[in-house]
Amino acid sequence: MSEKQSARRPGGRSARVAAQVHRAVTDLIGERGYGNFTVGDVAARAGVADSSVYRRWGNLEALLGEVALSRLNARSPMPDTGTLAGDLRTYAAQVAREITGPDGPAVLHLAVALTGTGEQGEQAGEALRTERTRQLQSVLDRAGERGEDAPEAFEVLDHVLAPMYIRVLFGMDGLTPEYIDGLVDRLLSFRTGGAGR
Repeated sequence: MSEKQSARRPGGRSARVAAQVHRAVTDLIGERGYGNFTVGDVAARAGVADSSVYRRWGNLEALLGEVALSRLNARSPMPDTGTLAGDLRTYAAQVAREITGPDGPAVLHLAVALTGTGEQGEQAGEALRTERTRQLQSVLDRAGERGEDAPEAFEVLDHVLAPMYIRVLFGMDGLTPEYIDGLVDRLLSFRTGGAGR
């Protein structure tokens, strides 16, 4: 009876099981790579029954999509430095910390792999793009309210975030503060006709 009550309570047993399963998926991706483990492997690593995983997520792809989104959609406070350049530099630095952290490369590889797994993978990719765009748009809207000439969200994705993702996906070094600031500076310089280059 107490177990049923705790399963209903937010933050109770259900939340603990989800956290254990998410951790197990992230560990297995890091160790074996995408496509090299089963629901049974995840359940064994998490210390739960296979049926618990199937009951909650339905299949492995749905679980993997949820893990990718939850890890890559970290909702860090959006920066408000008073300038567009400062906000974009700070935001880009936050994203760099997310994707280069202990689980960042593995989860980023998972997000890319999922885009080729059918409808659920496409939904995971779309949800990630939507969240990143929403985050960026809040920064860009605020810049516009201050009278600054803000780029489109997709320009920031293309010129700032995409190069960082590529470096992490291909195991390249170099997400230094100088590199990240340079991406932002080049985007803003290009928009102002190359001033400051």
